[in-house]
Amino acid sequence: MHKIILASQSPRRRQLLEWAEIPFEVQVSDTDESFPPHLDFEAAAIFIALQKALKIQATHPGRTILAADTIVVCNGKMLGKPADGAEAIEFLQMLQHNTHQVITGVAILQGSMQHSFADTTVVEFHPLSLAQIEFYVANYKPYDKAGAYAIQEWIGVTGIKAIQGDFYNVMGLPVSRVVQALHALQEK
Repeated sequence: MHKIILASQSPRRRQLLEWAEIPFEVQVSDTDESFPPHLDFEAAAIFIALQKALKIQATHPGRTILAADTIVVCNGKMLGKPADGAEAIEFLQMLQHNTHQVITGVAILQGSMQHSFADTTVVEFHPLSLAQIEFYVANYKPYDKAGAYAIQEWIGVTGIKAIQGDFYNVMGLPVSRVVQALHALQEK
């Protein structure tokens, strides 16, 4: 497989690509993460990922660009990255009483070819005490994570009751679908 450009500063996405043995380099530029209000959540995640990929493609034409954006949706409300500890606690209190969706939008660009998709995983937490939530926020500082948690950290290991779908999608990248899409694009 040719070396790709990962348009993300996420250490989790880098780790997943390393595990999949996909050669890559990281190129990141600031991208507006807003989206048109008429889009549903899956389309919004794809839209944001595509904007990230297009921004990198503008300076690296002809290269294969991979970008992704993960959002968490609970009770019809999108939970982004928490602004501070209080918001992280608020998000986790909301999540621990409900089943929620983790949606990752993926955009892969190679020259004029484009492949984009969204992957959704349903996650359910056990009931968590306020003390458990405060412990997690104080010790893991989940401010760079949509929904204020990472499945591979303490709260995921001890607090998640069930998931339906791709575990790695919750980490930030449905890596098996990405691998399939990259192989399909690079064979063309």
